[in-house]
Amino acid sequence: MGTLNVSNLCKTYIINKRQNNVLRNVTLSIEEGEMAAIMGPSGSGKTTLLYTVSGMDEATAGRVDFFGRELTSLNANEMSDLRLREMGFVFQQMYMLKNLTVYDNIILPAYQSPEGKSKAGRKAANDRAKILMQKLGISEIAENDITEVSGGQLQRACICRSLINKPKIIFADEPTGALNKQNSIEVMDELNRINEEGTSILLVTHDMKVAAKCERVLYIEDGNIRDEIALGKWADTQDIRVRERRLNDWLIKLGW
Repeated sequence: MGTLNVSNLCKTYIINKRQNNVLRNVTLSIEEGEMAAIMGPSGSGKTTLLYTVSGMDEATAGRVDFFGRELTSLNANEMSDLRLREMGFVFQQMYMLKNLTVYDNIILPAYQSPEGKSKAGRKAANDRAKILMQKLGISEIAENDITEVSGGQLQRACICRSLINKPKIIFADEPTGALNKQNSIEVMDELNRINEEGTSILLVTHDMKVAAKCERVLYIEDGNIRDEIALGKWADTQDIRVRERRLNDWLIKLGW
């Protein structure tokens, strides 16, 4: 059994009295310590899947089992508490509070957790934030306003924030979508490193270069997982082009 077991997940929107089935009986499993990508054409349900699996969006039907807890049975407070403590999020649009420094944005989720109510808990969060910023090479922008840093630095700050409460899994929606090529590579390298340290990652991407660095790629079409490919763990020593070619051939066969 994986970290995350999703079975027969459905998500239906009613728009102008017409039913739109965005997810149709999706079943998937993410193992502990795995890094998996979801790919698929526009409008295939990639982002909806990520949001529904992480409880940010309510499922119409089906089950989401997260480390033995059935998410669809939790109330709104229990769900937001679980998201805060056990899940990390990285989005394409880097949501940060404009009136706070980069550092304050990073520690905010830790201060919102029950541990963050105590002096010792806050001190631990401050220490962890400093270590994370150092690891991701953004210590020097700690006191900067979020409007005074580059996109790549800001996305690395978002990764620090997503890790502050030591989540079991990170959900990333197009984490490199707003970045240039060099920043994309750097952000993916950071995510790979975090994954090597044991955090599971499920990311949505349309970028083949990003997906090629994931262990497994799931292809979603018309709200259902049509196929998947196992690429194995990515190591810096490997020729990335070999993985990219393999992934490309597979995507072409699926009519991507």
